[in-house]
Amino acid sequence: MTAEQIHDQGACKRVDDGITRVFQLLGKRWNGPILSVLMERPTYFSELRRAIPGLSERMLADRLVELGAAGLVLREVDEGPPLRVSYRLTTAGTALEPALRELAAWARGHLPDVAPCVSEDH
Repeated sequence: MTAEQIHDQGACKRVDDGITRVFQLLGKRWNGPILSVLMERPTYFSELRRAIPGLSERMLADRLVELGAAGLVLREVDEGPPLRVSYRLTTAGTALEPALRELAAWARGHLPDVAPCVSEDH
């Protein structure tokens, strides 16, 4: 096979559209951790905020809207009093759970642990 034939074969290959779409959504910071918390049970906004250190309220709200638009998360309003908003996975979000659990297991086995944050005061 000539170099030109090898080059021509490679030119026809493209990344899988499904892989592109899933990583455009799940590759965004915070989406994975949000889904991970919601895999356990429906959760109130304030609980989500506390469960994910470093995630601002504004970013959490933005990501929940995005995950909702993607059909993975459902927002439910409890009229109260007091009025409370909870979030849960949709059927599509629940169907994603096995893949997310497999990715987490792969990461535990193949990726190095992240070094803990150390404050400059120490």
